[in-house]
Amino acid sequence: MKFRFLSLVVIAANFVMVSAWAHHSHGNYQMTEYTNLTGTVKEVHFVNPHSWIYIEVMDETSQPVLWALESAGAGGLARIGITDEIIKEGDTVSVRCHQLRDGAKGCLLGWLTTADGVEKEWD
Repeated sequence: MKFRFLSLVVIAANFVMVSAWAHHSHGNYQMTEYTNLTGTVKEVHFVNPHSWIYIEVMDETSQPVLWALESAGAGGLARIGITDEIIKEGDTVSVRCHQLRDGAKGCLLGWLTTADGVEKEWD
């Protein structure tokens, strides 16, 4: 009976670990190449488990396109010195990020450069 219970505990623990690992997978992003964007910050959300920045980028026809940039959570960003004072709505920023595999206007944010030229890693 104890063996059966222990087996169930081990199986349950494996399910939890696998689902947690899958949640933090970057498989939906094109991780082998970077996309470079420059745009105007529209929204900033320092939240957990992932922070989000929305920037408006002009496309090749000079039409504004909104990009969603996913980053580490607020706690993780704070540990590396990134706070909500770094960027604000209306700021112009440049980013290097991994675009979504399906070509949608979303990225996993790698580096962000503020208008004053300071580049910081965001992941």
